[in-house]
Amino acid sequence: MKPLLLPILIALVGIGAGAGAGIMMKPTQDTSAEHCLPTTQTETLAEVPEPDTSLEFIKLNNQFVVPIISDTRVTSLVVMSLTIEAAEGTREELYRREPKLRDALLQVMFDHANIGGFSGNFTTSPKMDALRHKLLQATQAIMGDVVTDVLVTDVARQDG
Repeated sequence: MKPLLLPILIALVGIGAGAGAGIMMKPTQDTSAEHCLPTTQTETLAEVPEPDTSLEFIKLNNQFVVPIISDTRVTSLVVMSLTIEAAEGTREELYRREPKLRDALLQVMFDHANIGGFSGNFTTSPKMDALRHKLLQATQAIMGDVVTDVLVTDVARQDG
């Protein structure tokens, strides 16, 4: 009889503890109107800045492939897609200069790979910020100040 009593006792204690925890964790409901509705319409949302319509995003046509070399052999590949944020109306000029721009961007990526920028956890903010900054400098060297940012839209490393 005693072996049957222990499981029942454990189940009752477990149910009681669960119910007690549920009651303690139950969210409180505040039904006062001051917590449900804003007092004025200006307090409903924080001011959201208007998007700058004088800028456009220009996606570069092809991905960039960067080999990672270790001990004179390719150990992995990094594939990246970039989008350029530039002044409106510069799309045609950017595409006209794309071969030169791709060459400069690839050189920045090769340099980044050679200093170990794509090894380990390569997507940390400091590593990606440094890469974006160098990509922006290279892009502005070719396109001028019409380029305001370089966005890394896709990045992947395939180890071989």
